[in-house]
Amino acid sequence: MTAFARESASVGGGELTVEVRTVNHRYLDCSFKLPEALRNVETRLRERATARLARGKLDCQFRFQAGSAQAATLEIDRARLQQVLDATAELRALLPDAQAINPLELLQFPGVCATAQTDEAALLQGATALFEAALASLLDNRAREGAKMAAVIRERLTLVEAATLATRQLVPALREQQRTRLQARLAELQVEVDQGRLEQELVYLAQKADVDEELDRLQAHIGEVQRTLDKGGPCGRRLDFLMQELNREANTLSSKSIASSSTHTAVELKVLIEQMREQIQNIE
Repeated sequence: MTAFARESASVGGGELTVEVRTVNHRYLDCSFKLPEALRNVETRLRERATARLARGKLDCQFRFQAGSAQAATLEIDRARLQQVLDATAELRALLPDAQAINPLELLQFPGVCATAQTDEAALLQGATALFEAALASLLDNRAREGAKMAAVIRERLTLVEAATLATRQLVPALREQQRTRLQARLAELQVEVDQGRLEQELVYLAQKADVDEELDRLQAHIGEVQRTLDKGGPCGRRLDFLMQELNREANTLSSKSIASSSTHTAVELKVLIEQMREQIQNIE
């Protein structure tokens, strides 16, 4: 389910910020972008995410901005600097025409210059607490979005149930209409008909167009969707399966239709089911 959260706190002499976002996914997939000082905490963060989330693609990014006092303090590793100078002296002996050394470039050489050391223990502890706060905020956002989606699904489900009941009420009239139409056609042809054979054909046509079983299954699936929504928790996969079953019964109703009214109802059912399915794709 799509959601976003951002938290910041003063930790280890600087400002630590975490951003987490999730989108729907078949399973839980966590991706972390961490500064070098937080590499050791990735496993702990992954465990926290696994304990709180069941499905979804989670992207988490940490940023650490050193405080002004810390950023202003530079420490030069003189031993490392001397090694670099010795190496450049050897190169100048081989390349006498090389340009003079730029002091700023020396300071940028890895290991020569560094800011004051950050309190690593405090930083790791603060990162864990900040991630927990961001996860809590993320779950709150997901819960609110989920409640809105559930309301939309319930609204469509009510319409599906109404269409199912309307179709059930139409069935007796459609059967009688089919019988009347066949008898009228035979009257136009002005032929003698074996009444026993006629009744057999009418029974056969009624069985072929019978949709009671499909309507019963539709009603059962509607009840199961309602129970799943009431139960709460991760239910996206189950709801997606139920949408497939609802769509299967709607297709069968359409194929057995013997009147434009029942065809229209079957099409309306398929539209409503597809609208629900689109929402369910974003549910954990």
